[in-house]
Amino acid sequence: MGANYATRKTRGCKHPPYGLLAGRVRAIIAPMKLATWNVNSIRSRLDRLIAWLGKHRPDVLCLQELKCQDFQFPYEAIEAAGYYAAVFGQKAYNGVAILSRSEPADVRQGLGDGVDDSQARLISADIDGVRVICVYIPNGAELHSEKYLYKIDWLGRLGEMLGRDFCPEQPLILCGDSNVLIHDRDAANPATWRRTGIGCDEVRDAFGNVRDWGLIDVFGRKHPKGGIYSWWDYRQLSFAMNNGMRIDHILATAPLAQRCTSAEIDRDERKGQKPSDHAPVVTIFE
Repeated sequence: MGANYATRKTRGCKHPPYGLLAGRVRAIIAPMKLATWNVNSIRSRLDRLIAWLGKHRPDVLCLQELKCQDFQFPYEAIEAAGYYAAVFGQKAYNGVAILSRSEPADVRQGLGDGVDDSQARLISADIDGVRVICVYIPNGAELHSEKYLYKIDWLGRLGEMLGRDFCPEQPLILCGDSNVLIHDRDAANPATWRRTGIGCDEVRDAFGNVRDWGLIDVFGRKHPKGGIYSWWDYRQLSFAMNNGMRIDHILATAPLAQRCTSAEIDRDERKGQKPSDHAPVVTIFE
């Protein structure tokens, strides 16, 4: 446990058509409890993370915004909690990890497209027969800024990676902090975000193109009325007033989405001392 898994060479799609695969998925894939959580600095939130793992015992937990390099990651504490850790860190910013109770295989860092990109925003692995992709999508900042253009380009590259390396017929989950407001109903004050790199039409369309590859928002399917949030600003009493957004997503291909029996946000984890500004999103696939 606790190893930092290196990048592997990507593979093309070699999975049977969904019609052949669907009947076997339930027998092949064991039940899985999977969560995603932007911890906003794993070293600052380590005690909370270890306590949360002990209480909820997910099979897989995808983390974003580690804000540490690989050698600074708390491997020993994660191993002592009963988890393997596949890590893609970066100094001070970004950083993603997949914690799992089973040993991950075929771990890959980044989008695998040969583009010179120093930002640690994606890591993926095979875990118990499921391809798990953990992402920290760029914020985008102000419209038409360099950060915004990078976000649009990054989302395009993400879609290209899915089409190049995977099949929508295979059991696959893409999850993490998307920094995208999919629907107005997923924000307390959607008008605030409509002219930003989080909620404008171009960003929504770019993220929609990613989902159109064959990904289903399992939380949105379980809670179609919206009004349930995963992020609240630290400022202006946003959490107390429930002025939040749902920008943390768990997207699954059809073979898994049809098996999702529960999707919830652990709002209590946003309370107390030194919380992240994000709450964990927790799903169960049976």
